[in-house]
Amino acid sequence: MKLELVATATFGLEAVVRQEIEALGCKIIKTEDGRVTYMGDERALVKSNLWLRSADRVYIKLAEFEAREFEELFQQTKGVAWEELVPADGNVIVVGGSVKSSLHSVPACQKIIKKAISVRLCEFYCKGHLPETGATYRIRFIAHKDRFILLADSSGDGLHKRGYRVQDVAAPMKETLAAALVQLSFYYKDRVLVDTCCGSGTIPIEAALIARNIAPGLSRKFAAENWEIIDSDIWKEERKNAFEAADFDTPLNITGMDIDRRAVNAAKANADEAGVIDDIDLVCKDMIEWQIGGGIPKGITPDEYGVVISNLPYGIRIGEEKGLKAIYAHFKELMETCPNWSFFLITADKNLEKEIGRKADRRRKLYNGQIETQFYQFHGNRPKSRKNEG
Repeated sequence: MKLELVATATFGLEAVVRQEIEALGCKIIKTEDGRVTYMGDERALVKSNLWLRSADRVYIKLAEFEAREFEELFQQTKGVAWEELVPADGNVIVVGGSVKSSLHSVPACQKIIKKAISVRLCEFYCKGHLPETGATYRIRFIAHKDRFILLADSSGDGLHKRGYRVQDVAAPMKETLAAALVQLSFYYKDRVLVDTCCGSGTIPIEAALIARNIAPGLSRKFAAENWEIIDSDIWKEERKNAFEAADFDTPLNITGMDIDRRAVNAAKANADEAGVIDDIDLVCKDMIEWQIGGGIPKGITPDEYGVVISNLPYGIRIGEEKGLKAIYAHFKELMETCPNWSFFLITADKNLEKEIGRKADRRRKLYNGQIETQFYQFHGNRPKSRKNEG
């Protein structure tokens, strides 16, 4: 069955998600703010949920139309072949949002769409009412300037919920964003990676999962696993394929450090749950006192090639301007004394380049939750084997 699929993404990560989809062998239709539309089939939907690291959710696109009045919305929605997706006992839930549309009331739109779906299904299955005791079908509508898009959520919980986060810290980074930062860096599994402010360990854990080629959705369930339109054997086959694709042999050198002992303990618990505790060296240390070499990372000298990826303390979190300036000064020193290292720093502080005294080679605007941040990329010398790679 041909399906038009939509992977949603945090603003700024669309290009990363697009590359991940292309790696699955799917044809991209278009890339817009916050979503990538592509073609696939049932197996592509399963693989997307299992493998996409930086996307928020995977949807099936069901319809797109214009509606300026509720009757028009009802008739257009009723015209969709819902019976091809939803069985007689399907539990349909409608959510969505409306921006700059004539039909601006979200609750009213939800009610009309749900009613239209119910009427269509009642007529098709010759029933007076629907029991809604079966699998859940979460239908999302996007209304923008009177144009509606209807989507079926195949993921259920957001794809950032990998299932390994058993302990947390304040303001944790989403797993999907952490995975994107790793993919945007120069990190390869044969290189060294350090997170100087690791918190609950999200960046080091996602780096290990990428290096090991472990599918991020391998240990969780998805809404579409209960849908009748997808043969359960496809899920079993793709989970087996994903497990067999993992690389458990290559030695990794990944380090996470944090000044907070509780954060380090949380990172250890999460890494253990993710199955990568043996791949990450997690230490309690003030990054201002850290010098490359000297046992952190293990067996590495300043002349070797490495990558630092860090979600720096924002001014509103650290509470002291002096502490933040000390961190910047230390990064400036590291960049000057370790030219073979690349530094990838995400922060809401727009003065980072000024404080470090160096223009970033690249910058990318990203959102960490609701906070607008900049992902500053300071490139070091690249190993000869990497110079010709994209």
